[in-house]
Amino acid sequence: MTLALPKQFFIAGTDTGIGKTMTAAILMAGLKGTYWKPVQSGHAQGSDTGWIKRVTGLAQRHFHPETYRLSRPLSPRAAARADGVCIDLEAFALPECTGSLIVEGAGGIMVPLNEKAMITDLIKHLDLPVLLVAKSGLGTINHTLLSLEHLKRREIDVAGVVLNGEPNPENRQAIACYGKVPLPAEIPPLGRVNAKILAQSFQQFFQ
Repeated sequence: MTLALPKQFFIAGTDTGIGKTMTAAILMAGLKGTYWKPVQSGHAQGSDTGWIKRVTGLAQRHFHPETYRLSRPLSPRAAARADGVCIDLEAFALPECTGSLIVEGAGGIMVPLNEKAMITDLIKHLDLPVLLVAKSGLGTINHTLLSLEHLKRREIDVAGVVLNGEPNPENRQAIACYGKVPLPAEIPPLGRVNAKILAQSFQQFFQ
């Protein structure tokens, strides 16, 4: 099943370490759009922007700088407090671009940004549809359906769900049935990646 992607969208996750950045890299390799990570935690250990730039080989013009670059690998709220700053929703504005815009969140959809706002508040502020990334294995049905329910409650459009991990047809079918959202395919573990592998993955899963 192919997925008709909107021109601008927000990659959110059901959890942290779920494969959002790998999904973003595949989409960047295929769409050659603009990538933006509004909040980067753990910047001292490297950034998702830098990794995607390196593995796709795309030029700097395809990447928009982070609004908040936080040094410690913690939740945005905790990392911001450790750096002595407060994340302000009003500081975020969509970058101008002519092609596709891929915005990647931090952690899961309920990760706090400050004392009041969470990732879902950032999505609402930016007014973007969501491509939800989830794992393919055990536990994903519950986590994914809960995430979809919360996004629906917040009146956030969901373009589709991408599953990362070893293919699991039963989980994929259950999420499609109960979540009533498009699932283009599961992205299996890719190991080491480069621009060619990412472009081939885009053709396989999103075309």
